[in-house]
This record gives sequence, C-alpha cells and structure tokens, in this order.
Amino acid sequence: MAVGVKRKRTSETVVDVVAPLPQKIAKSIFNDVALKTSVTVPEDMEPQLKRIIESDRTPFEKKVWTLLCQIPRGHVSTYALLAARLGSSPRAVGNALRRNPFAPEVPCHRVVATGGALGGFKGKWPKDGEGITLDEKRKLLRGEGIKIDDKGRVLGTPWAAFN
Repeated sequence: MAVGVKRKRTSETVVDVVAPLPQKIAKSIFNDVALKTSVTVPEDMEPQLKRIIESDRTPFEKKVWTLLCQIPRGHVSTYALLAARLGSSPRAVGNALRRNPFAPEVPCHRVVATGGALGGFKGKWPKDGEGITLDEKRKLLRGEGIKIDDKGRVLGTPWAAFN
C-alpha cells in the first residue's frame, strides 16, 4: 500500500505524519515539489495535470489549477470552496483562474460564484454581468450538461469533494 504525508500542526510546530493512502489516490501521486499534494483526477485530465506541473507558474497557481482538474465534467464548484480547500481567499483563487493559460482544457469555466452566478471568465468580470466571455462560459457549461436558470444562475449543488 502506498503512503502519503499529512501535515499536523501542534501549538508551535508542524509534524509530518506518514499515513496510508487509498489505492485510487496513490496511483495518481505526482512528485512535484511545488505542489506537495496527492491528487486524483479523471484519467482524461492527467495530461493537463502534467502540463500544469511542468509549467513555470507559481506554486499557488499550480495548486488552484490542479484542483480544477478534479472537478468532474458536468459539475461546477465555487471560488469559495476552492479557497477553503487551499486555505486562501476566493479573490486569490479568481486571480489564479484569470491567469490560467491552459483553459478551457484545464476547466476554469467550471468555477462559479457561491450564489450560482457565473462570475468572470478569461480574466474579465463584466460590469453588467454579460459579455462575450460569459456567453462562452455559458456555452461551455451547457455543453457539459449544466443547467442555468433564466436569471443566469447555475442550478444544482456545487461539487466539493476535493482530495
């Protein structure tokens, strides 16, 4: 059985603890020092994960984009859920998504605002809530079977099963 390293914080120190990993997680571990995370992604996303790891981008951007690879086709997550998983802020996540050079293959279009609004796309946050970039985001989401109501909000429960 493969093992992973978890960090435990005590009052003043951080201790590495070796723990067994489920087989499905263990087979998808990448030994990238910048990421230092164990991730499981759908098989079709593994080439994208490799591109992310080999890029010269910041460790934080790589972590955000790696989480994107975990969101299954036909599902969305939120800026806040990604931020909570990373111990960061939704704005920082949004900024990393804005700089995603691998879109739409690394699916930043699958991230929406907490209330279901589409948010921004391709580094633009339109003042009136519309524009060509949001039309493209809407088209990508609908192409994956995601339902959007007549007010432009994504329907359904956001995906939060990040590992």
